[in-house]
Amino acid sequence: MLTKKSAVGIGIGSLAVVLGTFFLLQTIISNAHDVNDVVDMGKNDVFQFDAEKHYRESLNVTGSSFHIKMKTPGTGLQIDKDFQKGVSFDWFSLENGQHFINITNTGGSILHVTGKLEAVTNPIIFTSHLIVISSGVLIIGISAVFSIRKPKGF
Repeated sequence: MLTKKSAVGIGIGSLAVVLGTFFLLQTIISNAHDVNDVVDMGKNDVFQFDAEKHYRESLNVTGSSFHIKMKTPGTGLQIDKDFQKGVSFDWFSLENGQHFINITNTGGSILHVTGKLEAVTNPIIFTSHLIVISSGVLIIGISAVFSIRKPKGF
């Protein structure tokens, strides 16, 4: 028979395992990030991410006038110039490495930045999901042991 405290502990541990597993799977499956930003006058928008070879990236910028500085690994896109009205970029990563995109609004209206950027997931995030799952299993185990045999002093 489970005690009230053991049932609560098993419930909390189960919740941690379910949430950790859900977010772990979401991290593994999804490496594409949809971009839908608005940049005010005089402000800038910066994207910095790691991507592997052959990842497809796309970015659209619309507004009165703006400056884009873009650096991709290797011999990929290297852009540092001003644009009017709108521009669209669609490229594949030629090498593994870091992409850097800085969009500065130099015009009299807001900018709309849309696109899809594929990036490599940070391994620390992956590890944190595993720690949450392990903690949940530990909580379930300790709660189950307390329901089987109560230690002295509890």
